[in-house]
Amino acid sequence: MHVPDGFIDAPVSVAAGVFAAGAVAVSLRGARRELDERTAPLAGLVAAFIFAVQMLNFPVAAGTSGHLMGGALAAILVGPYTAVLCLTVVLLMQGIFFADGGLTALGVNITVMGVVTVVVAYGLFRLLTGLLPRTRRSATASAFVAALVSVPASAAAFTLLYWIGGTTDIPIGKVFTAMVGVHVLIGIGEAVITALTVGAVLAVRPDLVHGVQGLAAPLKLRVDGELVDAPAATREPEPAAAHRSTRGFWITGLVSAFLLAGFVSFYASADPDGLERVAADQGIDEKVEEHGAADSPLADYGVGDIANARLSGGLAGVIGVSATVVVGTGVFWVVRRRKEESSEASRDHENV
Repeated sequence: MHVPDGFIDAPVSVAAGVFAAGAVAVSLRGARRELDERTAPLAGLVAAFIFAVQMLNFPVAAGTSGHLMGGALAAILVGPYTAVLCLTVVLLMQGIFFADGGLTALGVNITVMGVVTVVVAYGLFRLLTGLLPRTRRSATASAFVAALVSVPASAAAFTLLYWIGGTTDIPIGKVFTAMVGVHVLIGIGEAVITALTVGAVLAVRPDLVHGVQGLAAPLKLRVDGELVDAPAATREPEPAAAHRSTRGFWITGLVSAFLLAGFVSFYASADPDGLERVAADQGIDEKVEEHGAADSPLADYGVGDIANARLSGGLAGVIGVSATVVVGTGVFWVVRRRKEESSEASRDHENV
């Protein structure tokens, strides 16, 4: 649901941009509590993985497709503040280099895709995991529900912004019904992807899932038919063996992202996504503007001057994943360094 330029007028786009900038600023501070030497590279991996999976549009209805938004997945895996930063990095890469999502609408996209989905999903996930038994199955089910609800919530947020600053005169009731209706279907796909990914990580490295930390009782895993306590999450430095295991997990995730973006994406649905379909049906796109990065050599997820569609799209996906993991890891490394510097400054002050 990447909103292009021209759907929302300038005043509301600017207001959304200010709100998004504020959310990013708050998240930069909050992410210091979520990131450490081990989790900062994993956050970069999550951003790259979301970039890759967003290239995989899946059919949801006749002539309509959807794709992962990723807010729920990122929030559960690396924490809500870091998740907002992950989605911001992904949206920046898509908007600037791939002409996906308007440049003047960047604040709108960060708000509806990066903030609303994260807040709704993480809040609901924590609520459900606090009420249900502390098991991997319950945590996975909670991830499913949280992801499912987050997508129509994002559609409702877009509808609100459109009601305030839409550039075409369309009855808001029709927009709301169409947007939420189709995004409930897309939410099912989002929920399946999120639950499968979270469940897989919980099965092999539950200590890396931020969303299950701090629960009143330890998470349970079923081993040979019996429930046993999952390894406890720790924020302390780990032995070299644990670091090697984390690196292996990181490499596996990155290879998966490359395969999804570089190969599987070729088989993604070519139908318009939910917003594009609603915009065409309801006339929202009457004043859509050409993307400012339309001349980018990577526009529309293809590499210019490469005629072979499979090769062009695959190479663009690999470039996108590579750039996202580098930029994302760099951002999170800087945030972590700021955390260490703040801690050192506090200790020095106490010793004075």
